[in-house]
Amino acid sequence: MKTDPDITIVPATSPPSDSSGGLFTGGRTPLPADILDRARARVRVAAFSFAGLWVFVLVMNEGLRRILPTPAAMPSWNPAESVFAVIGLVLALAVAGYVGRCESNPTRAINIGLAFELATAVIVALISEWQPRTEPWAVSWVCIIILVYPSIAPASPRKTLFVALAAATTIPLALVVAELRGVDTNPSLFERLWLVLPVYICAFLAVVPANVIRTLTRQVSKARELGSYQLEELLGKGGMGEVYKAKHRLLARPAAVKLISPSALEASGPGAGRVAVERFRREAEAAATLRSPHTIDLYDYGVAEDGTFYYVMELLDGVDLQELVTRHGPLPAERVIHLMRQVCDSLGEAHQRGLVHRDVKPSNIFACRMGLAVDYVKVLDFGLVKKGTDAPAKQMTLTAEGSVSGTPAFMAPEAVSGGPVGPPADVYALGCVTYWLLTGRHVFTAPNPMMMMVQHIQAIPEPPSRKAPHPVPRDLDDLVLRCLAKEPAQRPPDAVSMAKLLDACSARHPWTDALAQEWWGVHSTSTLEAAETVGA
Repeated sequence: MKTDPDITIVPATSPPSDSSGGLFTGGRTPLPADILDRARARVRVAAFSFAGLWVFVLVMNEGLRRILPTPAAMPSWNPAESVFAVIGLVLALAVAGYVGRCESNPTRAINIGLAFELATAVIVALISEWQPRTEPWAVSWVCIIILVYPSIAPASPRKTLFVALAAATTIPLALVVAELRGVDTNPSLFERLWLVLPVYICAFLAVVPANVIRTLTRQVSKARELGSYQLEELLGKGGMGEVYKAKHRLLARPAAVKLISPSALEASGPGAGRVAVERFRREAEAAATLRSPHTIDLYDYGVAEDGTFYYVMELLDGVDLQELVTRHGPLPAERVIHLMRQVCDSLGEAHQRGLVHRDVKPSNIFACRMGLAVDYVKVLDFGLVKKGTDAPAKQMTLTAEGSVSGTPAFMAPEAVSGGPVGPPADVYALGCVTYWLLTGRHVFTAPNPMMMMVQHIQAIPEPPSRKAPHPVPRDLDDLVLRCLAKEPAQRPPDAVSMAKLLDACSARHPWTDALAQEWWGVHSTSTLEAAETVGA
């Protein structure tokens, strides 16, 4: 899921891991999905590289060989060898194309790459021994394939050795084929050893790069351990950190881990870095103290050995409200009431504990599947949370120099003007969110953030019923406008009060669990993790 413009979400997939242990390294070590995907990409690179070599072979032997003088001692080129070369070219391009479509199953792509290595070795062996080498001590091209391929697209050492030995065996098989064709080879035993032994030696040497790369992969995997959690694929990244899917090493419980690295803090400058760390700490503390089922759960928080700040939260399956409306359009009033009532449950507890969220917006509210329930709301990103007892000077330290806290399209007038910010500021933002859900539009539009904030101070909002494609009950229309009042005293005082007013709103048809189940069944939403902003 995306929660801020500076977050780039990487589609989350969970392909099966090729975790077989190597010949020289025992055990089974699951590889993170993003590492597997990079291995898949390298298989494609290897296929394109071999395709380029086949083009070179054909150009040299079917093109330049015909127009340029060639040494008399150079072996002749048979038309059958050109056929084999064309087969090799077509095979390489087919593998490259197929592997490019295997994003959801990189393990299959890696295995196809190994089969491609073996098939290429068969073709090269047939070509090189179509007329067996007169100088058997010359290096076979099969040796190069056996050594080069594992360096480009490595697999586990065990699989690498198995395929390399099979590829080495293509040389003696190609010699047998030549003899069956009636080619008079008649090499001595010494020459036969020179023809065969080097490729088998290369087969064992091919395990070395595979083993080294597997060891480095294990080191990367080890480096990704934070406390009891093992990081898996990258979900999102921003200017100051990253969000990973993770798994508890003992409980196998999935989670989302937000990181801020020391290098990112240094690069952002001392002021911005200090603000980011303070927001990070406050977010963890706020989430840890809140018990509403509609507030994202915090599992762990701390600092790794390298100084990286990390925050472990529950992994959610669903979509944020920003994306929900962007994909499917404005929502009917009864569903809006259902969703916003749950948001108020989360923020109502925060308000009663003297906390103000200060960054309520659709991308920080997640509609998800939770057990058997659907349309279940979770409120995220308490990084700008303010304690009601904070002095104004301390509140200002949470904002980087020259900036304001919050998102312009959802900021209360008092937040824009720098006045005291309390629960009514969150209520104003809830009104803006409700407006977005009903209409698919922001309360105000402006060409830039500064003018947007001025609109919140000066402009009078239109009732959402004038812009909503679905009917909006009069009492809900009035409640949204009351939440958008310029003066905090004219709004509901907190989210608890707003929840009661939402309960009193009438809707033509209540949003039932059956309707929610039907909607989620029709609109199959891809699994998107609760990846919160780390680079704001």
